[in-house]
Amino acid sequence: MIKTFRNRQLEALYVGGRTKIDARLHQRIMLRLGALNVAMRPEDMNLLGFNYHGLQGSPKRYTVHVYAPWCITFGFEGGDAIDVDFERYH
Repeated sequence: MIKTFRNRQLEALYVGGRTKIDARLHQRIMLRLGALNVAMRPEDMNLLGFNYHGLQGSPKRYTVHVYAPWCITFGFEGGDAIDVDFERYH
């Protein structure tokens, strides 16, 4: 389950509010957030087309690509996704 967001616009999109995130990315973002919400461990996000991988650093974080440089990054704690962010990662 998604517990916390770092990005307010991403959280607004997820709960159905208004957001400044490009509308062309909404469907791809919502598909990934839906999968993240039911994931029990980070590896559950290793789905076709998501380009899932772990990031370097501490605390441990993970990423799935949305489109071009845009990614959703997240941590995992006790079976829940935490600090979910939307960022230009590369």
